[in-house]
Amino acid sequence: MDSDSQKTLRPRPRLNSLGVIAATWFGAGYLPKAPGTWGSLAALPFAWVLQALGGNLALIIAIIFVFALGLWGSAAFMKKTGSHDPGAIVIDEVCGQWIVLLAAIGPNGPDPLLYAFGFFLFRIFDVLKPWPISLADKKITGAMGVMVDDVLAGIAGLAVMSMTLGLFANG
Repeated sequence: MDSDSQKTLRPRPRLNSLGVIAATWFGAGYLPKAPGTWGSLAALPFAWVLQALGGNLALIIAIIFVFALGLWGSAAFMKKTGSHDPGAIVIDEVCGQWIVLLAAIGPNGPDPLLYAFGFFLFRIFDVLKPWPISLADKKITGAMGVMVDDVLAGIAGLAVMSMTLGLFANG
């Protein structure tokens, strides 16, 4: 949890509104310690089902939808708490994690090993926030700021995963 969320005197919102449910990804953001990791883990089964049923097209449509839902849900959550980017908001991790998983589908559908690799890559980029992810994290505010750094972490993870898979396919 960031220092802003620790300073606020408002209790965390209950899971009784769609905005809070969305922002916390069905409450995953309220799990103890490392809410971003819980959010990323909670994203995996949803992505698996989407890719198994509709391939990457279904996942791309879901990413766009979750990004928009994340903007709305994050804004609602931050308004309720009076804090900026509290750790309990994990829909941004869902969006970013799903982006990486676009490379985790094989000829027979989602691949468990690629999912594990994609999870690892996303968490590395999300936690370490190398440039330009760190720049976006510092400069972009509000709900857009909550979402964009994780989208960039997802794109970075997707790039590394795609390059790695390309090396193995050609080597």
